[in-house]
Amino acid sequence: MTVTQRFTYVNESDDGLSVLYFNDWNHAFANKKTALAKRFGEEFNRSLHLAKDKERGFTSIKTIVDNNYTGLNWTRMGNQDVLRIELNDVLDAGQSIQLFFTYTLKLPNSKFTSYGRNPIGEYFLKDWYITPAVYDDEWKLYNNMDLDDHYTDVSNTTIKLTFPEKLFLATNFSDGGITSFPGGQYVQLSGENRKNCEIHLTRGRRFTKHITELLTVTTDLEAKKYDNISEGISISKVAKYLHDNLGPYPHDNLLVSELDYGKHPLYGINQLPSFIRPYEEQFQFEMKFLKTSLRSYLKETLFIDRRAERWVSDAIVNYLMIKYVEEYYPDQKLVGKLSKIWGFRGFHLAQMDFNEQYALLSMLSARRNIDQALSTRNDSLIKFNERIANGFKAGLGMAYLSEYLNSQKIDSSIQSFYRNYKLKPLVKAKDFRKTIEEFADKDIDWFFDEYVSTRKKIDFKIKNIFKSEDSITLTIKNKRGTNVPISLFGLNKDSVVSKYWFTGIDTSRTITIPRGDETRLVLNYDQKIPEFNQRDNWKTLNGFFSSNKKLKLQFFKDTEDPYFYQIFYVPIANFNVYDGITPGLRIYNKTFLERPFTYDIAPTYSFLEKTVVGKASFRYRKYHGKSGLYVSNYVLGGSTSHFQVNSRFSTITPSVSFGWRPDNLISNRRQSLLFRHVNVFRNIDESIADEIDTDPDYSVFNVRFRDVDNDILNFTSWSIDAQHASNFTKVAFEMEYRKLFESNRQLNLRLYAGKFIRNRTDSDFFSFALDRPTDYLFDLPYLGRSEDSGIYSQQIIIAEGGFKSSLPNPFANDWIATANASTNIWRWIEAYGDIGFIRSTGEDARFVYDSGVRLNLVTDYFELYFPVYSNLGWEIAQPDYGRSIRFVVTISPRTLIGLFTRKWF
Repeated sequence: MTVTQRFTYVNESDDGLSVLYFNDWNHAFANKKTALAKRFGEEFNRSLHLAKDKERGFTSIKTIVDNNYTGLNWTRMGNQDVLRIELNDVLDAGQSIQLFFTYTLKLPNSKFTSYGRNPIGEYFLKDWYITPAVYDDEWKLYNNMDLDDHYTDVSNTTIKLTFPEKLFLATNFSDGGITSFPGGQYVQLSGENRKNCEIHLTRGRRFTKHITELLTVTTDLEAKKYDNISEGISISKVAKYLHDNLGPYPHDNLLVSELDYGKHPLYGINQLPSFIRPYEEQFQFEMKFLKTSLRSYLKETLFIDRRAERWVSDAIVNYLMIKYVEEYYPDQKLVGKLSKIWGFRGFHLAQMDFNEQYALLSMLSARRNIDQALSTRNDSLIKFNERIANGFKAGLGMAYLSEYLNSQKIDSSIQSFYRNYKLKPLVKAKDFRKTIEEFADKDIDWFFDEYVSTRKKIDFKIKNIFKSEDSITLTIKNKRGTNVPISLFGLNKDSVVSKYWFTGIDTSRTITIPRGDETRLVLNYDQKIPEFNQRDNWKTLNGFFSSNKKLKLQFFKDTEDPYFYQIFYVPIANFNVYDGITPGLRIYNKTFLERPFTYDIAPTYSFLEKTVVGKASFRYRKYHGKSGLYVSNYVLGGSTSHFQVNSRFSTITPSVSFGWRPDNLISNRRQSLLFRHVNVFRNIDESIADEIDTDPDYSVFNVRFRDVDNDILNFTSWSIDAQHASNFTKVAFEMEYRKLFESNRQLNLRLYAGKFIRNRTDSDFFSFALDRPTDYLFDLPYLGRSEDSGIYSQQIIIAEGGFKSSLPNPFANDWIATANASTNIWRWIEAYGDIGFIRSTGEDARFVYDSGVRLNLVTDYFELYFPVYSNLGWEIAQPDYGRSIRFVVTISPRTLIGLFTRKWF
């Protein structure tokens, strides 16, 4: 695109300006060093780093001159998508200057952010032309990070656009009609008090204009099984809702696009494939349209700094969505039609109302200790919080306020805020606070000072209850010290018969309420308060034994039901060579939300050995602060299985571990310190007893410190491991480094060194190994841990020496030092090489090496190694070469799921 842009800049500040800054967000796609590329890397997205030059986007500026047609000096700031322009003269307060830009836009491939140019020649333009940065006593200079928070000054804009023929245009601006000419089309677009012009140029006529009584909407949102007339009725319904709850829309046209919805969808059940979605088409379409139109409505009219104070618009959007469901779909269940299906309706998840998802998903973040304050900058939020948890928590906070104050007061404050601040250039969160305080008849400092500005948890419990004929006295304890209001409900069966609000409970408080028909007292019964733990929120009034929760044995994992002791079970199957496929039953208490104490018992049956095997663990996890030492784990684990035919091993391992992380939660760096005592018991078949040259039972005390920065572009990891047993003491150091260069060549380096401090063993069972450790601590997921021939012996787990070739005498009972390296030849085909020295007592150190080709299909999950040359010579030319091929495979579902969820947390 070639652009000639005339810009009149008015200095509306009180300061004289000698430098102006402009946003050039299209240039964020120019190379691998921009803030956008860095953000992608932090979320394990390599698309921009690996992109070809023809797929990238950039801005080629030819000239920037002032109204005297004098060239101006300009530079690109920081990560390149902000322009710094030096004026020839100081621009005093109230004065204006005309600038003339001439530049060419190379649009990025739409695969990166959905905006740009797609392979079939369609164009989706957003934040595409040069716009002024905001000056608010200081310059607000923000890089494009694909966070949909472009912050630019308000302007009156006219765009004269010439574009290819056979394309259909949709825009958020007003258009003066399209004129066709041979080979192209022309249109003039205009917008007053707007931030940016969004343009969609598509091959087909996707967008439909709906002219309702209160609002004109241009949209391509649709539902396959929902007819056009019904869609129009729903759009009119939502348009009226927006008008009634916010106010009149000040522009001619509201653009509501499928592309915008795709960037901010209805997360959860709504993202299931369309053929299994459990909602009625009307509800599905209206919620989809409501969310997208609300976001567009506010973005086009409330000019708040969404990089710094996005929580304000999140609060309004999600509160109005909660209110919409309460008003029009009060009986809607979270899982829709699935709540009526036999076998599923017994789940607590099936009984939850649709709006309960806000507490569930915001608490998912809090229970994992990765929650962040609502006031956290948008570019400092981890992806799950940026996309889901913080928005839900903000909306839930407004619903909390609505219950506490009165819904009419909150509704009126939102309408007043919108009416007074729409189209104003510099709207602040403090303006929102001031508006709500004007309508509040109670103190609400807690909402802004505690709920919004901190990540403090809310957690109350009922302690003691004393009953008399006419009153009930109880103690409410504030377990976290977060001073916010708490609601108390009196229930008779499932009917609410009384409700109270209490404030000022710093630690605990004893209160007395009138006694009526209550049979239970419940804190936060309607779950409008995002409380950390609701399992201790209720007490019955029918005696001690009736207050005990009932046991609920349930198939598969469920959401947390505070009124039951939940025990889950699910069939499982494991595999190893000696036990074969071992079906069994996993019994556990872990819900979708993390909880401090969990147990996981998984007995399985070995058909080959005709006996029970399996594992069990009991864990207590204690989260601390946001950064530094943030978690402690106390675990007792055990397992039993077979390591050879008719030869069983069993382990009992108590452990304590601690975790550290930086203050910036987006960082993928983590540190851990583990203390464990591994106790191994072996029952060995008499036929192979002579082959076992160690005591069958042994114990090892292990200390391990690990520091990992799991960056997809620059991965670094190092660890120190120390082990002490009755007959040996050893230490080992391991370091791993992976770097993806700008040339798209990846280098993998690994160093390993180990030394015995003392060694009184008579075998190599506890020795360091080059290629296939004996795994005497039973940490590694070998499919056939005792195999020395056949396919299972070719499984390799990169540990200790990390060699891929099976060399003679691979053990060292004194020390070992190895280096492993690989680099890509083409895509996932790599060349690898290993070198090292190993030494056993009474022998000289030996130099060892190997090399070959690696098929790195999924790093650490599925890899193949083809040895070529080593101490054995040309392996590829030797007989039975197929036996030399090694493979890495991961079959654990939990490990594989982590590959896809890591970008969110």
